[in-house]
Amino acid sequence: MQENIDKVMQRGERLDDLRGKTEDLQATAGHFKRGANQVRKRMWWKDLKWKIIIAVTILVILGVIIGSIVGTQTHNNN
Repeated sequence: MQENIDKVMQRGERLDDLRGKTEDLQATAGHFKRGANQVRKRMWWKDLKWKIIIAVTILVILGVIIGSIVGTQTHNNN
């Protein structure tokens, strides 16, 4: 009988340890999720910034090309 009581107490202790580890794992998962979201948002902004830079560069190049074509045609007409 005493042996059974000892086994039940040991199981209870192991369950308490398991609960503690589960709580720690949940807290760690929450921190990881927040960190992953921050990284995702940071990368999204970085990607957007590069897209804007590329778009502006293309527009400037097109402006220079169109400006030179229009300038050449205007100069030839005079």
